[in-house]
Amino acid sequence: MSLDHYFLLGRSGLRVSRLALGTMTFGDGGIRGIGGRWGSDEETARAIFRRYVEAGGNFIDTADSYAAGASESLVGTFVTEMKLRDQLVIATKFSNNVSPGNPNAGGNGRKNIMRAVDASLKRLKTDYIDLYWLHTWDRMTPVEEVVRTLDDLVRAGKILHAGLSDVPGWYAARAQTWAEAHGLSQPIALQLPYSLVERSIEQEFVPLSQACGLGITAWSPLAMGLLSGKYRPGEMPAGRLSLDASGSGLGLFTDRNIRIVSALEKVASEVGKSMAQVALSWVTDRPGVAAAIIGASRLAQLEENLAALSVALPAEQRAALDAASAIDVPYPYSLFADDYQAGILNTGSTVGDKPKHYYARTFLPDVKDYTFGQPKD
Repeated sequence: MSLDHYFLLGRSGLRVSRLALGTMTFGDGGIRGIGGRWGSDEETARAIFRRYVEAGGNFIDTADSYAAGASESLVGTFVTEMKLRDQLVIATKFSNNVSPGNPNAGGNGRKNIMRAVDASLKRLKTDYIDLYWLHTWDRMTPVEEVVRTLDDLVRAGKILHAGLSDVPGWYAARAQTWAEAHGLSQPIALQLPYSLVERSIEQEFVPLSQACGLGITAWSPLAMGLLSGKYRPGEMPAGRLSLDASGSGLGLFTDRNIRIVSALEKVASEVGKSMAQVALSWVTDRPGVAAAIIGASRLAQLEENLAALSVALPAEQRAALDAASAIDVPYPYSLFADDYQAGILNTGSTVGDKPKHYYARTFLPDVKDYTFGQPKD
């Protein structure tokens, strides 16, 4: 598979690359409240952006809070310079507050959404946004207000589609079904953390995405660099990924994660690919995943990540990674295991589930003869 092999995003007609270019590193990097100054200067960011689109990539991910708006401004500059607006799918986000003291400059209320979209359009130097994400659930705004406002933006032509990032599963289901019931524009995608280290979305969000036609775009598929190859078992120093006595840091150097890194290192050696490429290949081939978001602060880093699409993991190596990264199944999902249900629901009978690719066929015609496709389920 290559970067210019495009897939439909959820139950929509929007074609996107399997690897999206994340631009949180553009500018001084970061997001308010997370980390310090890190990322790419303008020339490095321009080179990364240019290489991504030259390789056939069309899916750009940014947010109004990345580098306090600088990321959006750089994306807008690069798109304008290269005359690529119609070619690219530009996704940005609202929710986070970059105006301290102004309670209506953050959250998911109608007032902030209307303010945020106009500010993003100005920085991006465009008159429409292809995919507008709710960045983070604010726990307060009624979902009906959010859905109605996003539908108004679609009708006004300011956005083409909407998506939900970092929300509870029940909230996403409520938003999608309420929009459907009232004839409003429905969300087409979920943006969630997913990697060998973080697999908690598999119980609730993956079935939700398949049932409701929501394509998953995975953020942090390399677990904030833990799976990039920079860290090796027994050589994990103190830093932002560790958790010190004061409780600061991200706490990723756990016994479980060290076992995952060890298994990843072994599989990468067996298939002759880098650890980052193997980790990305694992994510992009998972059920429900439409795209993985890759970030880069150096051109060489981008090149390595793009090559992940050429990695086809053998079944044995994939099974080894699955086993090393397996998580405990919480209640009530433990009640839905094959052996448990066979014993209490289907005793003495063999009962099948929906045929393979049921959901893809529900939402799409057969696309095998086209140059775009649908992520496997």
